[in-house]
Amino acid sequence: MQKGNIGVTTENIFPVIKKFLYSDHEIFLRELVSNAVDATQKLKTLSSKGDFKGELGDTTIHVSVKDNTLTVSDRGIGMTAEEIDKYINQIAFSGANDFLEKYKNDANAIIGHFGLGFYSAFMVSKKVEIVTKSYQDGAKAVKWSCDGSPAYTIEEVDKADRGTDIILYLDDDCKEFGEEARINELLKKYCRFLPVPIAFGKKKEWKDGKQVETAEDLIINDSTPIWTRRPSELKDEDYKKFYRDLYPMSDEPLFWIHLNVDYPFHLTGILYFPKVHRNVELQKNKIQLYCNQVYVTDSVEGIVPDFLTLLHGVIDSPDIPLNVSRSYLQSDANVKKISTYVTKKVADRLDQIFKNDRKEYEKKWDDLKIFINYGMLTLDEFYTRATKFALLKDTDDHYYTLDEYKELIKSEQTDKNGTLVYLYARDKDEQFSYIDAAQKKGYNVLLLDGELDVAMVSMLERKLEKSHFTRVDSDVIDRLIVKEDANKNTLLPEQIGMLTTVFNSQLPKMTNNEFNVQTEALGETATPVMITQSEYMRRMKEMARIQGGMGFYGEMPDMYNVVLNADHKLIKNVLTDAENACKDALKPIEEEIEQLDHRHEELHKAKDGKKEDEVPQAEKDELEEVEKKLTAKRSQKDAVISDYAQTNKVVHQLIDLALLQNNLLKGEALDAFVKRSIELI
Repeated sequence: MQKGNIGVTTENIFPVIKKFLYSDHEIFLRELVSNAVDATQKLKTLSSKGDFKGELGDTTIHVSVKDNTLTVSDRGIGMTAEEIDKYINQIAFSGANDFLEKYKNDANAIIGHFGLGFYSAFMVSKKVEIVTKSYQDGAKAVKWSCDGSPAYTIEEVDKADRGTDIILYLDDDCKEFGEEARINELLKKYCRFLPVPIAFGKKKEWKDGKQVETAEDLIINDSTPIWTRRPSELKDEDYKKFYRDLYPMSDEPLFWIHLNVDYPFHLTGILYFPKVHRNVELQKNKIQLYCNQVYVTDSVEGIVPDFLTLLHGVIDSPDIPLNVSRSYLQSDANVKKISTYVTKKVADRLDQIFKNDRKEYEKKWDDLKIFINYGMLTLDEFYTRATKFALLKDTDDHYYTLDEYKELIKSEQTDKNGTLVYLYARDKDEQFSYIDAAQKKGYNVLLLDGELDVAMVSMLERKLEKSHFTRVDSDVIDRLIVKEDANKNTLLPEQIGMLTTVFNSQLPKMTNNEFNVQTEALGETATPVMITQSEYMRRMKEMARIQGGMGFYGEMPDMYNVVLNADHKLIKNVLTDAENACKDALKPIEEEIEQLDHRHEELHKAKDGKKEDEVPQAEKDELEEVEKKLTAKRSQKDAVISDYAQTNKVVHQLIDLALLQNNLLKGEALDAFVKRSIELI
């Protein structure tokens, strides 16, 4: 029997392995089965070259659990005592301190960087044995044993067949890895598509009303998954079945892309565009990354662009190591090439689908656009490609490319400054009257109701030359696209003040809503009262909801403009009626206001050119008193007009109609509106 110490420069490597890899300790099974696959594949290569003359026979890898042990067995090339000494005992480290410092924050990199796949077994074991026999003629079987200290033993044993058995005597705190259900779960996660059959247990069948084991091995993996096959061999149903196997609870995918490249790197895979339900949070980390069919991770940020992390599917590349670190991904040239390639391939495929079957593409656009919009927002190179197949949908459900839409609207929707104005709505039903008014003017209105459309609008304004997006309810129709100077308001300032007070006094007080009354000459046929909301403020508030750093806008109240049409008969009637009804009560108040205004002006003129300390205190006191009286008289005037407005049902009806149009009339106010409507009828 040979005894010795493992060649490491640390006093004891095993506590280090446990400490730094414990958070990912299930990874040991992937490492051991991957080693068994490598040993099997090497033997197949030797056989194909004629360097191994024997029969390959059954090369199935067997995994088994029994009495708190776990065993991984293969019929691969096996090892001699000399090879065990070379590959198992001699582990070279640059030094314990360097090792600990360099990898203290990146446990996953330890195994991959130092080739410690086998030693991951000690994360879960108190003792590990290797029983192995080389494929070489005359080789003797040996057993290597180690209890987690640097000491090991090697002795000759009897083993009839070539290959290697790794036997793990599980730690007391790792007994879960002796349970069939747990190992079955890990094999499905890490070994589901390995290229060599993996057996775990036996197939079962129903007999006499219960399940019994048969003599046939239960193979847990698909050794030739569809991404390893040629697209010409596959039908649509093959791709759909594979998707159902990966994501059993998901709807059928919209599209898929089969990736296959040999140069300048190797990469295969299948990416699916999933069907996304509205109001359901998009899930990332649905792409599984493999290295030669060995599962690596489902966290693919850095390997594919951020927008593609929303896709589902599989990417397999031998050029990405099994244990990748974040810093590796950020700096590795191959990874950057892969990201660029996948982006180009996705864009090319979408362009091809769009050109080949535009009608089918349009049908799926509402589900597809969140992926494409996200890509256009986050990656300039994808934006450039996507302008060919990114669509805009109008409120009549017609679809246009960016270039097509520009051609459609440029004759009617270019303002007096040569800016192309894109009108849009968020909700066809809520904004129907605004959309209808725009269409009657010959304008087209886009429907932008997606989760990312607010951000898209801001981006397109930057990208498209002399273009501006404005929501169809952000202003009165004649000011949405200003083609000439506005109609002049013929009302006198005091008349505008009267109307403003009448309506302002009767507008409801709402939490988080503020109203500003304006009077405009909009023509006799335009709506008498319209509520609009500033495009800028609304957009800022919507952006605040979806991105950080804009909380200030999110906390501000919603600002609405209440626009009175001075040309409309109903508004003229309200003005005339208010002037007549309030004339007698207002006359003495207005005379006093006029006198106070006159005195206020005289006192201000007397201050002109004087320093503060040169103005007599009596004049300062009188000015302060005049301002107080003016404030009181103006409040008195407003109260008279407000009392009148309170009794004017037409004013209330016009306000409520405008509120109703904007979904702002609810509860008790809505009930009062209905009752008043019946009375007026």
